[in-house]
Amino acid sequence: MRRLKPVKSSSKKTQAKEHAKLPIVCDVDMLRSLIRKKAVRVVDVRKAEDYQAGHIPTAVSLPLARLLADDKPETVVELLQELGITEEMPVVVYDDTFGALAARVAWTFQYVGHPNTALLETTFKQWKELGLETETKARTYPKTKHPLNVNKDMYADAGYVEAAQSQQGKLLVDSRERLNFLTEHIPTAKNIPYTMLGANGNILRKAEELKRMIENRGISPDAEIITYCGSVGTLSGLAYYALKMAGYQNVKLYPKSFKEWKSLGKPKEEFKEANYWDLSAE
Repeated sequence: MRRLKPVKSSSKKTQAKEHAKLPIVCDVDMLRSLIRKKAVRVVDVRKAEDYQAGHIPTAVSLPLARLLADDKPETVVELLQELGITEEMPVVVYDDTFGALAARVAWTFQYVGHPNTALLETTFKQWKELGLETETKARTYPKTKHPLNVNKDMYADAGYVEAAQSQQGKLLVDSRERLNFLTEHIPTAKNIPYTMLGANGNILRKAEELKRMIENRGISPDAEIITYCGSVGTLSGLAYYALKMAGYQNVKLYPKSFKEWKSLGKPKEEFKEANYWDLSAE
């Protein structure tokens, strides 16, 4: 029998290029380890003044409002380059708003071609409550090169949403609070309020819990799901990642959401006689 030669270890140069592959949600211990190794870019999406008052060590500041001011893919890639993010570098995003702002930024990074992006499992407030390290030093890094590689499978526009309403196997999920959904929503949509997605100090529940909750709403694991919310895709961004955590593979975000849908004069459904007893989840 032919003896196999032992595999040679990679060179230091090759090892230096290897990066950790992040899960959908990065836990605190993993992030702290990556920070110690200087092997991650942490992105704080709170307001600039909140960042200046204190943030996770090594984090850069990218307020959500700045990204939303011009979120064309070409502009977002310029932001990645400005923040010193290379193509394979792990990126962990956090906020202080139950993960919704971080989810919108993480989704945008992945959409333009940076898949190795994760949400931090906690908010900054919870990070501090755990007694973990913070700093006030504003961080900047040398500018990098980053390719643009738009992932169209993650995105839906109004035309796509309208067509999906009549297509078998496609489903809309409205992630606004129950009362807002009952007042008016895109026809055929199901409601998964964002308030049901997190638990026990984490921005998202455990994968098994999310899977059970979503399946109990009659949503098939094989369905193509399009999430939307009220205006800019923050709440629905969190729902997007909840669905991914639960094992749903084919998920899209309609980032311009119900605000654009109404401005275009598209049809909407209303429950004229909505009562308080309707406010429970489906």
